[in-house]
Amino acid sequence: MNIKGFKVNFLGDSITEGVGVADKQNCRYDNRIAKMLELSAVNNYGVSGSRLAHQSYPSANPRYDLCFCGRAYDMDVTADMVVVYGGVNDYIHGDAPFGEIGDTIPATFCGGVYFLMNFLRETYGDKPIVFMTPARCFLRHEVDDLIPSVHAAKRIIGKPLKDYVDVILETAKQFDIKVLNLYNDLGVDPHIPEQFEKYTMDGLHFNDEGHALIAQKFKELVEAI
Repeated sequence: MNIKGFKVNFLGDSITEGVGVADKQNCRYDNRIAKMLELSAVNNYGVSGSRLAHQSYPSANPRYDLCFCGRAYDMDVTADMVVVYGGVNDYIHGDAPFGEIGDTIPATFCGGVYFLMNFLRETYGDKPIVFMTPARCFLRHEVDDLIPSVHAAKRIIGKPLKDYVDVILETAKQFDIKVLNLYNDLGVDPHIPEQFEKYTMDGLHFNDEGHALIAQKFKELVEAI
């Protein structure tokens, strides 16, 4: 698919906001994509700490509770394409229950994914929508994607990160939404010290090289559609 000249909305969390990037204007993944694919404009809707699903108890930082499902209403509806990159904060510290496939409201993670995809499809019609799954993460002794998060804010035990990824993959089938599976296909495992140092700031947020890799994977996905 050729998206030259497109205006694209990017909805996300701290990675989309650019935490860890030394030069956001030139190196953040959305701006790299804009140059690589000759977009006319990008709208960045990245908010650090934010989650797809609603939060039951207020977070210490109110910005964290600006969930994707709520912020989606504020995006530019004239955009030609929407890209959503999130879910890792639901895994790490979101207190919404995991839920199950079939949930339709954002009181659970599964319901949040459904609600957001359904809203975007209804709002943007047949325009292309792409979700990017969380990538692997390992914050040494704080977060290990292979096991449920033990963050104090969780309140209810969640699942390993791959379960959150699988919900995005499965739900996207209902809405003809393309998914870039960064968990499997990015090729970065921060459990490996060399990859931790080369591509990430802290095992979760990507540095300039990590954002370059995300942009390249996105380009490959779009060109294959």
